[in-house]
Amino acid sequence: MPAHPPQSPIAERIEDIDLSAEMQGSYLEYAYSVIYSRALPDARDGLKPVQRRILFQMADMGLRPDRGHVKSARVVGEVMGKLHPHGDAPIYDALVRLAQAFSLRVPLVDGHGNFGSLDDGPAAPRYTEARLAPAALALTENLDEDVVDFIPNYDGQFQQPEVLPAAFPNLLVNGAAGIAVGMATNMAPHNLIEVVAAAIHLLENPDATVEDLMAFVPGPDLPSGGIITALEGIKDAYATGRGTFRTRAKVAVEQLGPRRTGLVITELPYQVGPERVIEKIKDAVGSKKLTGIADVTDLTDRRNGLRLVIGIKTGFDPQAVLEQLYRLTPLEDSFGINNVALVDGQPQTLGLRELLRVYLDHRLRVVTRRSEYRLARRRERLHLIEGLLIAILDIDEVIQVIRSSDDGEQARTRLMQVFELSQAQAEYILELRLRRLTKFSRMELEAERDALQAEIAQLVELLGSEVLLRAQVASELDAAAEAYGTPRRTLLLNGGPVATRPSRAAAAADLQIADAPCRVFLSATGRMVRADLRQPQELDAEGVGNGIVPPTRRSKHDAIRSSVDTTTRGDIGALTSAGRLVRFSPVDLPSVPGNSVQPAAGVRVDQYLGLGKDEHVVALVPLVESPPIALGTAQGVVKRVAASEIGTKPDIEVIALKPGDRVVGAAPAPDDTELVFVTSDAQLLRFDSGAVRPQGRSAGGMAGVRVTPDAQVIHFTVIDPTADVSVVTIAGSTQALLGADAGSGKVSALGEFPPKGRATGGVRAQRFLRGEDTLTVAWVGEEPRAVGADGSVRTLPPTGAKRDASGQPLDGVIAAVGTAIR
Repeated sequence: MPAHPPQSPIAERIEDIDLSAEMQGSYLEYAYSVIYSRALPDARDGLKPVQRRILFQMADMGLRPDRGHVKSARVVGEVMGKLHPHGDAPIYDALVRLAQAFSLRVPLVDGHGNFGSLDDGPAAPRYTEARLAPAALALTENLDEDVVDFIPNYDGQFQQPEVLPAAFPNLLVNGAAGIAVGMATNMAPHNLIEVVAAAIHLLENPDATVEDLMAFVPGPDLPSGGIITALEGIKDAYATGRGTFRTRAKVAVEQLGPRRTGLVITELPYQVGPERVIEKIKDAVGSKKLTGIADVTDLTDRRNGLRLVIGIKTGFDPQAVLEQLYRLTPLEDSFGINNVALVDGQPQTLGLRELLRVYLDHRLRVVTRRSEYRLARRRERLHLIEGLLIAILDIDEVIQVIRSSDDGEQARTRLMQVFELSQAQAEYILELRLRRLTKFSRMELEAERDALQAEIAQLVELLGSEVLLRAQVASELDAAAEAYGTPRRTLLLNGGPVATRPSRAAAAADLQIADAPCRVFLSATGRMVRADLRQPQELDAEGVGNGIVPPTRRSKHDAIRSSVDTTTRGDIGALTSAGRLVRFSPVDLPSVPGNSVQPAAGVRVDQYLGLGKDEHVVALVPLVESPPIALGTAQGVVKRVAASEIGTKPDIEVIALKPGDRVVGAAPAPDDTELVFVTSDAQLLRFDSGAVRPQGRSAGGMAGVRVTPDAQVIHFTVIDPTADVSVVTIAGSTQALLGADAGSGKVSALGEFPPKGRATGGVRAQRFLRGEDTLTVAWVGEEPRAVGADGSVRTLPPTGAKRDASGQPLDGVIAAVGTAIR
């Protein structure tokens, strides 16, 4: 066999390159790839490439909100196989974040299953399902109308949008976070309604300043709510693209049980989970840095949302404990704004005005391209309709031309020559079905022609006017805000800087509530609050100070039933309708500044004292150097109890009530005062308190006012006969539904009612009108103030009515009367 010819040696090519130059070039290519293709969002639609590909692919798969969910693994597979040349883990992570309501202000994916929490990760993609959220449709709509450019995917087999149309400013609304090479972005979410309002203002006023725009967007609106303090950092971020603000949890001081106070956390700072807070609290308590904490309970669930309860030990000031929690735990956190986004493929740091301007320019281009596309399509359709109408007018000749032609090419040519049609019109006629040749079809074509001509005129006018184009963009923004916008969740406060952390010993001392003068108020609707008589603390317009939200929003309503001056750690008594006196200290009551008292800010006194269902507090009484306490019952019994008889027990019986009787009123009663009874049959009796000798606790009292069998005492009090005292009576019917009839009322001076002896029947306090047969409310005292069942103020008739006059019709139902806060 012949020998094989010798093989030629492989040509070698070796080039010497500079290692530093090669590393530099390769690193720059890698950095650009990370910046442009992975980490930074586009300023136009606010999406990173993987997020954009997920939304586009889901829209292409038809995963609309009105259709069923599909496995997340299927979505991840489609995105990875067609558009995103990376692993499935980052794609699923991006999909999960798009579905998390605690991460995005307006979620773009509707997830079904376990998509994680702030403390736990999501389930695997094979266990979760997803579809597009309604807001995602606004980002992907009109993609089939040439509104954006399409680019090839990684292998050139498929097309993907370079950017989404984005019917609302998604970057500002949902924020973004990402770490690239040599740069990072961290953008806070905002309220959609506010951002749209600012965008429209900038659209209509191109020279608007950052200050003008902040009138619409005062600050971020975080998905988790919470409170933002110190807004100066936000102003810097809106002006320069960089700034820092602090967020605080939303906390309410609530009664967790009888005489047990706690802090209830319902909203946490952005991206802070309850487990992290609990862990930090335990660490601070264990290291003795934090005192006053009794326990921490996480009551969070899907139905009621976040509820983290922190029990406060007795004697500790909840506000002081909360300040320590802000310093030592993530209940207060900082957020650094760094608005870095891609503009024309280049990373830029953008302020609020620049972010809105980039988006608006994009949206104007989208609407322009969409209008041009629609104009071209409608012109094409109108051209075909006009040709078809020409053919229908002389359809017999059209048929003859077609039948006499040898083939389709000849038929098309002859139609174009005979009827002066274009090639497109002739082709359309040749494809015409015979059923379209009816008279009705001709009418339809003419109606369609007229509609197309009107639409074309509108589109031409829109494209020819910058004003109309901007108005169209503003209208679509308004529609998006109305469809997907929600009220603001985050409260903005101009709080000062956080104080420096005190030493451990000083912190423990500051948490103890000082024994300072205070006044305890009991409202006419049964709420109790402690007013600090020291230097008042300033509150904002919502009644919120230092980030604490009171258990009930403070507003100017309700009235005072009784009040007692005491000290924070002193003892006072609560007299109940069952004839018991419950001794308690106001140390754990919600505290308000002395000049900002609103009784609706307090707690339910019955819950605070742990009373039974059929027992309620009728009055608060002092226990230190107190005169005898007078009590009046529904059956007309009166009793004065000497202060020495009360003793020091926490719960004592101060009157032996007869079966079916109850206490209706009580107050301290020195000898120079008068006792006043008002009965349901409109009888008022006043007599000297000296006529009732003080008795021991076990006594049952003595006859106070004579009550008819069908009546009962509805009001009892002690008054100073020298003061300007008014008598308020409200009449109604026993046959009327509760709260259905306002009835009539009058206000008289107490001087109209002559004093009488004890155990008599009194004098008439109001003449009943037709249909009235009872007094529903009565009250005797200074500065009367009427309220409804919800504590809102009601208008009383003017003072000066005769004692036995009829009442005046009332505008609203009066549930109780008390005195204004003095």
